Amino acid sequence: MSTDTLSDVLRAVRLTGAVFFDVTARAPWVAEAPAARDIAHHIMPGSEHVIEYHLLTAGRCYACPVGYPSVSVELGPGDLVIFPQGDPHVMSSAPGMRGVPPALEDYRRPIGGSLPIRLHEGVGGGEPTTLICGFLGYDARPFNPLLSTLPRTLVMRRDQLSNRPSSALASVTKLAELAVAESQARRAGSECVLSRLSELLFVEAIRAHVETLSTDETGWLGALRDEHVGKALALLHGRPAHAWSIEELSAEVGLSKSLLMERFVHFVGVPPIQYLAKWRMQLAAERLRATTESLAEIAEYIGYGSESAFSRAFKRMVGMAPASFRKAPAIPVRAAV
Repeated sequence: MSTDTLSDVLRAVRLTGAVFFDVTARAPWVAEAPAARDIAHHIMPGSEHVIEYHLLTAGRCYACPVGYPSVSVELGPGDLVIFPQGDPHVMSSAPGMRGVPPALEDYRRPIGGSLPIRLHEGVGGGEPTTLICGFLGYDARPFNPLLSTLPRTLVMRRDQLSNRPSSALASVTKLAELAVAESQARRAGSECVLSRLSELLFVEAIRAHVETLSTDETGWLGALRDEHVGKALALLHGRPAHAWSIEELSAEVGLSKSLLMERFVHFVGVPPIQYLAKWRMQLAAERLRATTESLAEIAEYIGYGSESAFSRAFKRMVGMAPASFRKAPAIPVRAAV
């Protein structure tokens, strides 16, 4: 797989992390979270899509998206569960439980307070369970190829990591240990450290997920594993401003034009040049949000010969002109599964 392509996408969609809750619970207990689109602006203003994750540090519990009981998973110490599509979900001491989602105001950052917020759940005297609960925000528009390819529930289990290289197991274990230590210590800078750790754990979870995919798995992550389509994606991402043609791309990849088109569409869903056009708009959107570059500079950066040609292409895909997009606030969206 091309890890550079994955890194390229994660940079362009502005992945950012935040840790809000350090939870201690005693069975029986249940906590229900609302849909991410409802709390996105409360948690991470400016993010279009928010992903919630839970790192279990002690005890056992169950995690399940609301309405999808067949997706319920049991978690043990060191396991990480992520809800990439932003579904409302339930964390509980036993399967099949339902709770009452907290008020949206409970998800606002405390003014003058430190993070993470410590919570105690449950009134029983059963086995104690502790979790670190956090959020990841990133852009869903105009084109996030990673979001649509992720499952409804993404689980990274500590015991499954034993099948990976020892260095990978050690790194993930260390990240989890650091997250626990920082959440407990509340030292200066802990909030920043925890947010970065959550981003790293998310990337490790994606890596672990990719390693479980079959060789015929379709979707963007499956494409990264394919020898020829993965190389084509790496070339497009490596030189997005280049005037790629299907002839040149197929020559670089080492496949005929027809076979490259067939395999690319099979995995990614669109032809290579159409994919490139979408990716260029994502790069443009990232620069519109993060820089003060002129439209002419952005147009040149992504390979458009003129500002007017770029503006027309951007408006056609995004639905608004680049200047309007730059001024508009982020709108929380629900990703398609």
